[in-house]
Amino acid sequence: MQQPLKDSTVLISGGLGDIGRAIALAFAEQGASIALGDIKERQQAAAFIDQLSACKVPVSYTAVDVSVAAEVHRWIDQVTESQGTPDIIIANAATVTPGVLHQLTPEQWSHELRVNLDGAFYMTRYATARLVAGAMPGKVVFIGSWAADRVHSHIPAYSVSKAGLRMLCKCMALELAPHHILVNEVAPGYVEAGLSARFWEKDEGLREESRNIVPVKQLITPPAVAAQVLHLCQPENQHITGTTLLMDGGLSLRSV
Repeated sequence: MQQPLKDSTVLISGGLGDIGRAIALAFAEQGASIALGDIKERQQAAAFIDQLSACKVPVSYTAVDVSVAAEVHRWIDQVTESQGTPDIIIANAATVTPGVLHQLTPEQWSHELRVNLDGAFYMTRYATARLVAGAMPGKVVFIGSWAADRVHSHIPAYSVSKAGLRMLCKCMALELAPHHILVNEVAPGYVEAGLSARFWEKDEGLREESRNIVPVKQLITPPAVAAQVLHLCQPENQHITGTTLLMDGGLSLRSV
């Protein structure tokens, strides 16, 4: 079995979520060293660490709050010391608070932007600074959302954070291109994961209604998202940067 990424170290935030796990497994199967970060305690990661270790790759887990810059910096320092400088950085950690604008408290609004946007900035900024200092090429992928450019009045803070993430991706892509660090976004539509999956588990009718709204009549699985992240991080990708890979099954083709 070929392992094209056996010399890479992959840094993944939100590594214990559905999408984070799928991404980690996809990269482990390609031979990459995996460094997971999430807010959960280590014992909650134990079974998944064993699953990744079965791929015969180095694996680490760190409990880290990406909204706290010092914690992110410490995490990246630890990974660099134990597994080498991360050359693939996946900013995946996110939270969502349902509720229209006037239902959100200032604390909820601030927390969501700190996790979804500030956390992505801290992680990618610190990690890519190490690549630049070492004159190393690399790949960055932000896990965004089609909500970045479509009004989602029931999750406004999430939509605003993902819109900001998209511009962060573009600004970082332009700045880092001369250093051979490619920066892109994968923006899924309706994914059977996280909050959406929990809603659909309680209401199968809502799940089918959501599926039928999608022009291709399919919901997205976490492994499908992981496959697109993996595609952007393959060694043969030397030119795609500053791009949003929109995988929404045609949702954005519909009028708002």
